[in-house]
Amino acid sequence: MSNAQIRILYYVLWIAHPIFLSGIASLMLWRGIHHKFRFFFCYIVTQLISFTVVFTAYWHSYAAAFYLYWACNAVGVAFGFGVIHEVFVDVFRSFHTLRDLGTVLFKWAGLVMLLVAGVVSVSSPSTEIVPWMQAIITAQRSVRFVQVGMVLLLLVFSQYLGLSRRQHSFGIALGFGSFAVVELAVFSSLVGHHLQNPWMSMVNMMAYNASLAVWLGYVGVKSPAREVSAPLFQSQRWEQSLSDIHHPLPPDSLIPMFEGMVDRALSRTQPEAPAAADADAGSNAMGAAAAGGGGLRLAGARGTTKS
Repeated sequence: MSNAQIRILYYVLWIAHPIFLSGIASLMLWRGIHHKFRFFFCYIVTQLISFTVVFTAYWHSYAAAFYLYWACNAVGVAFGFGVIHEVFVDVFRSFHTLRDLGTVLFKWAGLVMLLVAGVVSVSSPSTEIVPWMQAIITAQRSVRFVQVGMVLLLLVFSQYLGLSRRQHSFGIALGFGSFAVVELAVFSSLVGHHLQNPWMSMVNMMAYNASLAVWLGYVGVKSPAREVSAPLFQSQRWEQSLSDIHHPLPPDSLIPMFEGMVDRALSRTQPEAPAAADADAGSNAMGAAAAGGGGLRLAGARGTTKS
């Protein structure tokens, strides 16, 4: 393939980005999905703005396009991490304790990624990449690893979470995860000198266009309802177990259980008093009152225990 053909193919793949992005944003607005996935919608809009800014600057000043590209890339990494948390919250929407625990873990993971990116950028001995570029690349690789992990989590535990593979959250995670796998493979090939430009950029752009096509297909259809299956009850047991760990029962929590047992025992042993007014009925009523006295003493004893 000649250089002219490669250049044309490169621009075709690049110009396909805003076409897909505009279609995704339009469908999300039309279906009202932008309210549910706000971070993902903001990510799509920022990618559309980034293309417009970088593509316009590319024809006027390569230096300006270079710095604008890296600035937009940093913004995309931040929104990409936010989308991961948004998908996680939607997947675990029915499991409040697991969702809260995951939110805390995501906050710490974000802080750790920032620290790792800063340390790597300062300590990197490479003279070809400046520290701020190294920090962005490290943060981007960290987010890609988390995105791959999110897809693996949904693939393995989707049946336990009642999640259908046709739902929007699964499609968003699938698009990010598939692109992350290709990008990490391309980066490894670049480090090992197996794949060089322009083919590295071409493969990366093809993978991103494929992810955009996946998102376009998912937002174009209606998301099905959550499935209620037998494995879902196992997830509910995990939720209950984690809730018990966070909110243990007090030491005297057995008292209400014993009170209920005593009440049920009295209700079974206490005879029913007839409504007749003859002498036999009176004697039976006296016997029932005598038996009820024991119940009253037990009730009084329970009141003393509670006080």
